[in-house]
Amino acid sequence: MEKHDYNLMVIGGGPGGYTAAIRGAQLGFKVCLVEKQNIGGTCLNTGCIPTKALYKSAEVYNSVKKSEEFGILSHHISINWELVQQRKTGITQKLKEGILKLIEANNITIINGEAEFVDKNRVLIKGESPEKNRISADRIIIATGSKASRPPIEDADLPGVLDSSSLLSIDHIPESLAIIGGGVIGMEFGAIFNALGSKVTVVEFLPNILAQLDSDMVKRLMPIYKKKGIEILTGSRVLKIEKKHKLELLVSTKKGEVNIEADYVLLSTGRQPDLEALKLDNAKVEYHKKGIFTNSFGVTNVPHIYAIGDVTGGIMLAHAAAHQGIAAVEHIAGLKPNENNVVPACVFTFPEIAYAGMTEDEAKSKGIVYKTSRFMFGANGKALILGEGEGFIKVICDDMDVLLGVHIMGPHASDLINEGILAIGMKLKAEDIMGIVHPHPTLGETFLEAVMGIKGVSIHSVPVKKNL
Repeated sequence: MEKHDYNLMVIGGGPGGYTAAIRGAQLGFKVCLVEKQNIGGTCLNTGCIPTKALYKSAEVYNSVKKSEEFGILSHHISINWELVQQRKTGITQKLKEGILKLIEANNITIINGEAEFVDKNRVLIKGESPEKNRISADRIIIATGSKASRPPIEDADLPGVLDSSSLLSIDHIPESLAIIGGGVIGMEFGAIFNALGSKVTVVEFLPNILAQLDSDMVKRLMPIYKKKGIEILTGSRVLKIEKKHKLELLVSTKKGEVNIEADYVLLSTGRQPDLEALKLDNAKVEYHKKGIFTNSFGVTNVPHIYAIGDVTGGIMLAHAAAHQGIAAVEHIAGLKPNENNVVPACVFTFPEIAYAGMTEDEAKSKGIVYKTSRFMFGANGKALILGEGEGFIKVICDDMDVLLGVHIMGPHASDLINEGILAIGMKLKAEDIMGIVHPHPTLGETFLEAVMGIKGVSIHSVPVKKNL
């Protein structure tokens, strides 16, 4: 049997890749991690982390603007964009240094360069010195992530037409920003720059923004965004972009063609797997334009080659990739990985949104007999103390009261969803949760009250009138 350089090679150093590499080292494998740019991938460098750093600055600015509500008088509020950017960069750098220390502590070899398959066990590394440019491994995990899709719009390459990575680094807050795409990335940037003072317009081709959300939630979100001054055109398509005094978008809407002016345009029409440079055909790995084919453990058609995260074209979330990375390595090691497939998602707008499990629309389409219950944050003491009584929590159960879905729109939704994930993953019933004491005053009480509503016994909701 041919001896290879490593037991495990991971191609891609994002959340999925570096997590897989560390788990592999923990299990005793000799591991190398190949990364062409920056450890941490899109998430740490140009995605989740820097975006949420800007989100926090926007949140603080919002809080200061309404400080009189809390009895705090403030005047002459201003934003120092340079300091905002410095804070964002500092957080990213600190986390990157931490990951590099973890990789070093686990004796993982980092190889800088772009990987290209030579055959099923060997890759060529572009960027390394010639004597190191070919390496081999017993097992290989592909974790190269995804890249921004560019829509076929005329003159979409004009100066000022940016992707999300470029928008993160602009040197000033624009007076106006047009966003093409009303998905998670588009709406998060829309919320951030709207809060910072930009005039924001979102153009979405589909009938609704945030199409993956429970429709009940989208229905309540639209007026909230409108009240904040975010203009949203759904069922609309950008035909072309021109450079005049500003950038001008010609948009086809339900009511005819309109022109939108903006200082900057964000292209936010989704992401696609980043796999072209891999030359997968050399390794006989099967794939299509939407990603690499794998089974539930990440195994491709070539048994010793795995793929995880965005490159598979599945759920494109950092935490999903990390979970898949651990599952793949444990499968390689002959362990029984955790196959829990409840993947939560969060949308950092104002208010925050988080959800996990089944939507009501899905339950209907599958013919499932279900119940729903909602509890409004406006009836929660902690939410009112925070000055964030907007929004609600919604739970969905089957006819046996087993939790199927949890949907939250309100303060700290991204933290509150964790109890929902546990409940769905453990297949808990409403009575299981109702038997657990929740502290007061906390936002977590909203989840308890929503679940109690399934049984018709929510304490702080008006009773539902029954037809006699």
